[in-house]
Amino acid sequence: MALARHAYGKSEVRVVKITRTPGRHVLRDLTVDVALEGDFSAAHTSGDNSALLATDTMRNVVYALARTHPIDSLESFGAALVEHFLEAGPTVTRVRIDIAEHPWERLGDHEHAFQRGHGGTRTATVAGEGSATTYEAGIDDLLVLKTTASGWEGFVRDEHTTLPETDDRILATIVCARWSYASAPEEPEWQAVRDTLLHAFADHYSPSVQFTLNRMGEAVLERHPGVERIHLSLPNRHHLLFDLQRFGLDNPNLVFHATTEPYGLIEGTIERGAQ
Repeated sequence: MALARHAYGKSEVRVVKITRTPGRHVLRDLTVDVALEGDFSAAHTSGDNSALLATDTMRNVVYALARTHPIDSLESFGAALVEHFLEAGPTVTRVRIDIAEHPWERLGDHEHAFQRGHGGTRTATVAGEGSATTYEAGIDDLLVLKTTASGWEGFVRDEHTTLPETDDRILATIVCARWSYASAPEEPEWQAVRDTLLHAFADHYSPSVQFTLNRMGEAVLERHPGVERIHLSLPNRHHLLFDLQRFGLDNPNLVFHATTEPYGLIEGTIERGAQ
């Protein structure tokens, strides 16, 4: 028997940083995960911890670097953590930093008052191995819906099929997306990609979630040359027309039952050069 690939780290380090400038405060609210890979076999096989950096130390490093390093870019903060842990761990060969940013929105023009934001959770992953660093961005929990311009027709029917065809339905999904960059992105790039995803979701008639997924991915690659590939996961949050006939009422596509489970799940990766 032999110990195969292994890693360890510190997860869900919650960091809130306030950058205080005259007349305006900037708030960044993050959850940071640290994962280290390297030769830690002695700790597993013989109880020798001499090559291990304590996970408590990893937590402290996140807070210390949050103080000394500007968080004007999630990717630059992640890269600083990668560089630190590659140097600090005596046998560390690869570092992965996952960051989720929890959105806050300023209350009007108020300089230091905020409300919990909406529109999805921003994610960033920075990984370093030797001199190579990779960057991945993403979004979770982006709930979108359109009330028409969507259908589902021409699908396979058999003895178990009960779903009627329609050319006018509600399309609702919770977008989860991950995209990779060829190099470190500029800070405004994430918002620009998010805006492209939203625009592409809304700008067409959708014959299927699959079609919409591909259109959204292609739009990102067309408009953002720094993005190499994008993976999208779109759960179909069904809205079913409710039968009101038993109450003597018609229902001309007005009243729906929103369901959360079970649900269809459509996933796909769009990348440059793919046919």
